[in-house]
Amino acid sequence: MEFQGASFQSLGGWLLRLAKLDLTVFDDVKDQVAATVPAIAVVVAASLLAGLGSWLWWIQQDFGPGADSKTFEVFFKSLVLGGIFQSALWFLWVYIAAMILSRGFGASADINQMVRTMGLAFAPMAISLLMVIRVLTIPFGVIGIAGAVLLSHVAIQATTTAESRQVVLANVVGFVVFAVVLGILANVSEVYNSGGLAPGLFFFNLNP
Repeated sequence: MEFQGASFQSLGGWLLRLAKLDLTVFDDVKDQVAATVPAIAVVVAASLLAGLGSWLWWIQQDFGPGADSKTFEVFFKSLVLGGIFQSALWFLWVYIAAMILSRGFGASADINQMVRTMGLAFAPMAISLLMVIRVLTIPFGVIGIAGAVLLSHVAIQATTTAESRQVVLANVVGFVVFAVVLGILANVSEVYNSGGLAPGLFFFNLNP
């Protein structure tokens, strides 16, 4: 317990280094077993913050009579369920990337190391909280996703012997599955423009 607690105390330092674009942090984190839970906590926290951002955006909108009664529904769908689904799909992203590298390219790919580094790399998704700023909703949503994808490439590269182009392919395929499923969830149970079961930018459905 004390060892795990020490890792959570280290988490702030790792995130600060990441904010300064000190990408060597991935090399330091990948072999620290105790960093696994904090890394997963980053994914969950970032997903919940993304859901909070889309919910706060929604409650500022004027969707007409009856929309106010949907406030809790949107909160539950975007923040709670959306955060859970996004976190679960992130694990699928990591798994797919690991399988492509190890089985597809025959490179070394330790999925536990990838969970630690890619978990930390998912931190930019928390920027989606700023989607609450109405004039910058889409830009902040895109920045959060793009930042997570780009850092995930570096995070994977730190854990594998695969070539850069192979890492790109593995990361992109994993992300595409992650994004497509979230996109589908965003169109589930749409009521009063309340979005679907996804957080952040993925909250917005395509239904007319």
